Amino acid sequence: MRRFVTTLVTTVMLGGSLLIVPSVAASAAAPTADSVVPTADSITWGKCTKPSLEKANAQCGFVNVPLDYTHPYGAKISLAVSRVLHTVPDSQYQGVALANPGGPGVSGLGMSTLGSAVPNGVGGDYDWIGFDPRGVGSSVPALTCDPNYFSTDRPAYVPTTPALTEEWLTRSKDYAQACAKDQPALLQHMTTADSAKDMDSIRATLGQQQITYYGFSWGTYLGEVFSTLFPQRVRRMVLDSNVDPRGVWYQANLDQDAPFERNIKIWFTWVAKYDTVFHLGSTEAAVEKLWFAQLPTLTKQPAEGTIGPDEWTDIFQSAAYSSSSWDQLGQAFAGWVNRGDSATLNTLYQQAAGPNARILPGYSAVQCTDAPQPRSWARWAADNWRIYAQAPYQTWANAWLNAPCLYWQVKPSTPVRIDGAKTASALLIDEELDAATPFEGSLEVRKLYPNSRLIAEPGGTAHADSLDGDMCVDNQVAAYLATGALPPRKAGTGADALCAPLPDPVPATAATADTSGRTQARTSR
Repeated sequence: MRRFVTTLVTTVMLGGSLLIVPSVAASAAAPTADSVVPTADSITWGKCTKPSLEKANAQCGFVNVPLDYTHPYGAKISLAVSRVLHTVPDSQYQGVALANPGGPGVSGLGMSTLGSAVPNGVGGDYDWIGFDPRGVGSSVPALTCDPNYFSTDRPAYVPTTPALTEEWLTRSKDYAQACAKDQPALLQHMTTADSAKDMDSIRATLGQQQITYYGFSWGTYLGEVFSTLFPQRVRRMVLDSNVDPRGVWYQANLDQDAPFERNIKIWFTWVAKYDTVFHLGSTEAAVEKLWFAQLPTLTKQPAEGTIGPDEWTDIFQSAAYSSSSWDQLGQAFAGWVNRGDSATLNTLYQQAAGPNARILPGYSAVQCTDAPQPRSWARWAADNWRIYAQAPYQTWANAWLNAPCLYWQVKPSTPVRIDGAKTASALLIDEELDAATPFEGSLEVRKLYPNSRLIAEPGGTAHADSLDGDMCVDNQVAAYLATGALPPRKAGTGADALCAPLPDPVPATAATADTSGRTQARTSR
């Protein structure tokens, strides 16, 4: 699972916000839903229109899959797929690797470029396949619901009055009803298990007996379900930031709130460390107090007319996901408080608002149908107020993101009981202070997969950041993808290998000042 992350930085998958068999000649024209009619046993490959895929010489096409796998010869839907072909000689070719960035609801078409991030050229051993899950992105049909559910005229997240509660519940119900009207047949078949079966259809269409799989966040749960349903089809599997299958999805979402609170306090502490740069307070408590003080201020007078307390919360969400955004967010916070710079806040919010609106339909469709959720508002209210008392930062934002499930008009399914006993091998990765998928989930998945190994990063707060420059992690990923080599499995219930997380950033202005000082010192000698 993956909460929506403000898109402040471009990473492989990350930022909320992430992206494939023997060579086949590409057609001259870029495939579209109208120009390509896929068959059950082939993909017509053409040019990709996304610049990053064009740059990678990727090819794009569609694969037909059953709408309902209980009626495999009935109605079909089309999944958008992309591939980047292997670069090694055919004698060294290791087959197909599918990848998913997380979500649910996130486009994965760009994930065919993931191989370029694998160290030592190992990614070139594979054909990398990206795909938009059913109902998402360029897949046909794609779900659309009310785009205004998270628009800038939202009521405050924290429902401190009956009127606010009623307004949010009405919005949630209207959103669920809009989704039900858009693609009613597709909405009945949007579970993670459906997407796992789609992966097997892609495998079969590509003529492969097995696949290698690389999943982040919700993509780890997709891998868990796929490997449970089709263990014989898994050659190798890398799962980064593992979903705990015991909590799908109501409890899992509640379990995020306290870790998000912890991680935003870690960021506040970092901001305080650089008070000479940001001038927002020299202690965590002072920075936190100032951050929360903006909520009533923005309630009375939204910045740029659009940035109210909800948008303020959304802008800073990625600080709890990754330190890569800390400096940019610190500068935005300081710019607003110290200089009244509302334009930067608005720019950062707009970078996230559009992608999040597109993600939400697929996110809700999976979250609300994978497993039963309470249909009692009294239960939701009691759980979230209890957690809010200790974790006010994200609790109600998280609650309203998922509240359409209260009114979802599709009967929920029974979740797949995850069993990794027959999976030949898996490499698990997680930072121990990951908030979106708490580390306990990785420990549980390790237990369920006796042939797996877990690499942990003690003290790290990042979510889904493998292949992002931590060479202790990335080199082990490369070794596994190259030869299947895994670290030894240790006795007990903990991690099998440890890597230090990437160091916290230094604000750009502080680094400049430090460099200037050293230069002066050298000059004065």
